[in-house]
Amino acid sequence: MKSNELKEFLDEKVVYYNNPKFIESDPIQIPHLFKKKEDIEIIGFLVATISWGNRKSIITNGKKLANLLDHAPHDFILNHTTSDLSALSHFVHRTFNGDDLAYFIKALRHIYIEKNGLEAIFVKHAENNTLQPAIHQFKKEFFSLPHLQRTQKHVSDPLKNSAAKRINMFLRWMVRSNDSDVDFGIWKRLSPSQLSCPLDVHSGNVARKLGLLKRKQNDGKALAELDTSLRKLDSRDPVKYDFALFGLGVFEKF
Repeated sequence: MKSNELKEFLDEKVVYYNNPKFIESDPIQIPHLFKKKEDIEIIGFLVATISWGNRKSIITNGKKLANLLDHAPHDFILNHTTSDLSALSHFVHRTFNGDDLAYFIKALRHIYIEKNGLEAIFVKHAENNTLQPAIHQFKKEFFSLPHLQRTQKHVSDPLKNSAAKRINMFLRWMVRSNDSDVDFGIWKRLSPSQLSCPLDVHSGNVARKLGLLKRKQNDGKALAELDTSLRKLDSRDPVKYDFALFGLGVFEKF
């Protein structure tokens, strides 16, 4: 497929999948339950963190998270008590458990009180054409409090060659325009041009079949290669093609 034909094909798939119907079967539906900026970004970060495995399970446990946080995530992280944290102890999604969740709540409180919130950290460390170093710095900030070593595995580090799929997905949610009513576009100080595609088995396999990606592993090097290919298609909003690649893989078995 020629480059202009590939772009036309993928642009059509973006239009097809980047619409409110996409929300019905996607974890992004959980932050869509909220209106306040801080609530959206906090529950969005937590839901993105557990977004691996069966999608129905992710959505079910995302709703449990919203319930555990009293449907007021920002208020909960700022004002939680020790007993509130104890009530989280039974939460589990695959290897993410109540101990991990309790630390995440404490770390988020520290970030909102001491660091001016999640957005501010990524803005501080963003580079012109990438947020991957900012993810690395965010992880350092996030785990600056005493914590169990095992909890660190739930935030990926691109500088250790991780594709960081879940946190790149979270950043897509926060930064991309909400013109299609899917992503939120509530982080105005960052640009969609800085985003990287949430690379997973579905988007990776489709990208390889389309010649956008040659590397076999879904790692940080593969992400950089895919970013380069997608920026050639649309330098201002390369990650819109996540909808096309993911949709082709999951819904069309491309």
